Amino acid sequence: MRYFRTLGATAFATATGLALVGSAFTGTAAAAPESLYAPSALVLTVGEGSDPSSGTVLRAVTLTCAPTASGTHPAPEEACTELAAAEGDFTSLTDLREGRPCTREWNPVSITGDGVWQGRRVAWSATYGNPCELRARTAGGAVFGF
Repeated sequence: MRYFRTLGATAFATATGLALVGSAFTGTAAAAPESLYAPSALVLTVGEGSDPSSGTVLRAVTLTCAPTASGTHPAPEEACTELAAAEGDFTSLTDLREGRPCTREWNPVSITGDGVWQGRRVAWSATYGNPCELRARTAGGAVFGF
């Protein structure tokens, strides 16, 4: 393992040195690559049970928002737009919507969002009393609309 770290550091130093040498000849600093971005890649789940870590996963999708919206999510562009507007705050996407009556049965469902949002680690979950309450909290939203 140490060999690979040393080799990687050597390759980086060599590449950096070449870029600096190249910029010395042109008189300008080396330009940063255009493909650098803060990664945003998530796994979203809906599951049975009150504990997301031990419940049964019913549905799961992947969602990548950078550099472009993609993944197995049925509406990645809309979901990424919602998450960007919420600044990656899943809690703000699951506020109670008015006018949606639900029974009081206890049939818990959990949702999770796990991965990286704009370069920072995200691990979020919420549990609802039943599927109706989940739909009432996420009504009209694309992020958990799968």
